[in-house]
Amino acid sequence: MANPIPDTVESFAEVVGPDGDEIIAEMDDYAEREGFPTVGPAVGGWLELLARMVDAERIFEFGSGYGYSAYWFSRALDGDGEIVLTEVDEDELDLAEEYLARGDFDSTAHFELGDAIDTVEGYDGPFDVVLIDNEKTRYREAFETVREKVAPGGVVLADNAVAGGTIDSEDVQALLEGEAVDTDEMSAGIADYLEAVRAAPDFQTTLLPVGEGVAVSFRTE
Repeated sequence: MANPIPDTVESFAEVVGPDGDEIIAEMDDYAEREGFPTVGPAVGGWLELLARMVDAERIFEFGSGYGYSAYWFSRALDGDGEIVLTEVDEDELDLAEEYLARGDFDSTAHFELGDAIDTVEGYDGPFDVVLIDNEKTRYREAFETVREKVAPGGVVLADNAVAGGTIDSEDVQALLEGEAVDTDEMSAGIADYLEAVRAAPDFQTTLLPVGEGVAVSFRTE
């Protein structure tokens, strides 16, 4: 499905946001060459900034790929704290480890091969930032698994809230508004997640309209 967020917003956000570096440029080239979906530099800049805003010390990612988001987060940690990367593809996880090592961020990173939802159960909280970017049909499951491990004042970020794969933003919105819609499982999964996080009494949620849409949920208590 087409992304309803205009390319002009994306390019403007890239210009305004934090500058990347040589390694991020290489990671962007890899994504373009291999057709690997990443959040891109506009969202990456927001990930770094949000982590800085909550003074993050511990970060957990549901789905890390080759470390693109983790690299931006690690710039905010600046050599302190901890970030947990999870990935089911061993080659991608090895590549993530290589990129983070080149950025001198490997001392703060834990690289976990396997299912992210199984992995997080082995970690105690609190986490200051959580990124949900695994299978869209399992976003709600990821949130329910980690929600009590999110620190008050921390944030949960969910990529692909608007677009990506077969996600239809109009269907997602209609479902959130209570309409009966015959849609695909990815769109239904995103709507199910957004319903759950919006209904959580200890979280406040809004949409960041860059990239393919990022749902930002702040834990209030």
